[in-house]
Amino acid sequence: MSALIPFDDRDGFIWYNGALVPWRDARIHVLTHGLHYGSCVFEGQRAYNGVVFKLKEHTERLFFSARAMGITIPYTEDQINEAACAVLKAQGLADGYLRPVVWRGSEMMAVSAQHNKIHVAIAAWAWPSYFDPEVKRRGIKLDIARWKRPSPETAPCHAKAAGLYMICTLSKHEAEAKGYQDAMMYDYRGLVAEATGANVFFVKDDVLHTPTPDCFLNGITRQTVIELAKTRQIAVVERAIRPDEMAGFSECFLVGTAAEVTPVSEVGPYRFTPGRISLTLMDDYAGLVRAQKA
Repeated sequence: MSALIPFDDRDGFIWYNGALVPWRDARIHVLTHGLHYGSCVFEGQRAYNGVVFKLKEHTERLFFSARAMGITIPYTEDQINEAACAVLKAQGLADGYLRPVVWRGSEMMAVSAQHNKIHVAIAAWAWPSYFDPEVKRRGIKLDIARWKRPSPETAPCHAKAAGLYMICTLSKHEAEAKGYQDAMMYDYRGLVAEATGANVFFVKDDVLHTPTPDCFLNGITRQTVIELAKTRQIAVVERAIRPDEMAGFSECFLVGTAAEVTPVSEVGPYRFTPGRISLTLMDDYAGLVRAQKA
């Protein structure tokens, strides 16, 4: 299976600093600032039927994240959008995942790196459902992470910055070691926040409840699902959610570019049954992204 092939040992092309280069030649030096100090931002995008879903919005967020990290991207948003389309075509993909990434290079190796070159790359590869399709429809199981999403006063929490995912990796690894598929993360106040790479929604009395994204990403898929729910006349309430409130919700699902819309059956001791709203929005989202035409 391609998923077992190391990412540095594949064929194809990657857009790297303004040009398509052979996949295996898209390399960086071991003393790259982005590796040592986390001065790196990125995006996760999916293409369906040869079209990158909400490409413009993803690129706008990439530039927002870069500005939050004090990074000036040496290309325009239009150039990045064109590059993403070129990569998808070069890889011969109709459906796939794209990873634009921006990082500081290796000119300076210290906390301060004002004069480091800014590098930009975009890769694309085939990536099916983030979770096993059969498990997904029954509802995945989430552990409760011991790590918490940080306060806006301690990190640029609204940027999609590489360093902010360290605790996500730790949380997901710990969850998987216990037999769960993912983990629910609380925020610095102890409120429900999100999973390790996806936003969360709950259902109670046919109303959707979702945490206010004041210390984590207001995901593009999250915004799309809210729009889909409103089209269905499903009320959506964005608010602070305490962990003990999960006992009173009937349904739960995750949303994200990688996760798409994924029902949840367990979050720690709390139980949910994938029901009408979860499955309807899962199907509506699939229909929306598949409706795109190249």
